Amino acid sequence: MTNIYHEKESRVFVAGHSGMVGKALVRELKNRGYTNILTATRDKLDLINQKQVLEFFKELKPDQVYLAAAKVGGIMANNTYPADFIYQNLMIQTNVIEGSFQAGAKKLLFLGSSCIYPKFAEQPINENLLLSGYLEQTNEPYAIAKIAGIKLCESYNRQYSDKFGVDFRSVMPTNLYGPGDNYHPKNSHVIPALIQRFHKAKVDKKSQIEIWGTGNVRREFLHVDDMARACIHVMNIDQESFKKNTEAMCSHINVGFGKDISIRELAEVIKEVVQYKGKLVFLDSMPEGTPRKLLDSSLIKKMGWEPEIPLFEGLKETYLNYQETYF
Repeated sequence: MTNIYHEKESRVFVAGHSGMVGKALVRELKNRGYTNILTATRDKLDLINQKQVLEFFKELKPDQVYLAAAKVGGIMANNTYPADFIYQNLMIQTNVIEGSFQAGAKKLLFLGSSCIYPKFAEQPINENLLLSGYLEQTNEPYAIAKIAGIKLCESYNRQYSDKFGVDFRSVMPTNLYGPGDNYHPKNSHVIPALIQRFHKAKVDKKSQIEIWGTGNVRREFLHVDDMARACIHVMNIDQESFKKNTEAMCSHINVGFGKDISIRELAEVIKEVVQYKGKLVFLDSMPEGTPRKLLDSSLIKKMGWEPEIPLFEGLKETYLNYQETYF
């Protein structure tokens, strides 16, 4: 079988290339000299449409697939559109994984989410804690879909690896941020939501900003460019080393920064980055999700990857990108 692990001429399809992670993956692949990066816009390929996806993959015949496409959002979006989050994500990943298999793609990397773990998981969260407890209710439908994606990859490996050389892998990123993030006023994650609100409050000279929750819950954040480097690193680990460090039914790999921060502390940092001078008011009657979510990323670090971008520097770059993009 041809070794495609380090062949930069391989046909590499990035599903979700227009999203924050997809854009970062394309940037990093180009930086590393990959010459055959394939993408498809939503008007040309609806990943929810199985017939379209299977036909597309049959024609495309990629060697490698990065599955970064997903419907994502913050607490409000997950609470408002639970059916959309579970249905669309199940369909996207099922179609892409099956399409990759039918088209003969040997390598696929599925991007999940740290919300797959139980709400009260032991911290930091090790990969083997998957399915060991109840999920956080606000994003349970999204988490269920992502868990299904992991198990799809594992199941295809178990059934088809020996016969067809299938090697489908999964990475579970912590909370991501960076250039190209979603700044929707209602459906964005915490960092873009706060950047947008602080900037508007500064421009409008508002004396205070209200923030959901107590501010005491803790989150870990990773710059999207670090995530892109981690994805390509995991994709290019040789199969023998990968199998040696994972298990057939627990093969997903955490990707985190290694440190967390309270939402209150995060808000203060973003306030400084944006140079907003007003007061922060925390609404402790509003939902704020899991108390703490810090990943144990010792496995991927053991396998040779480390994050490079500190939070403060990453936030400064992200805010600059926000200003350049929207103003």
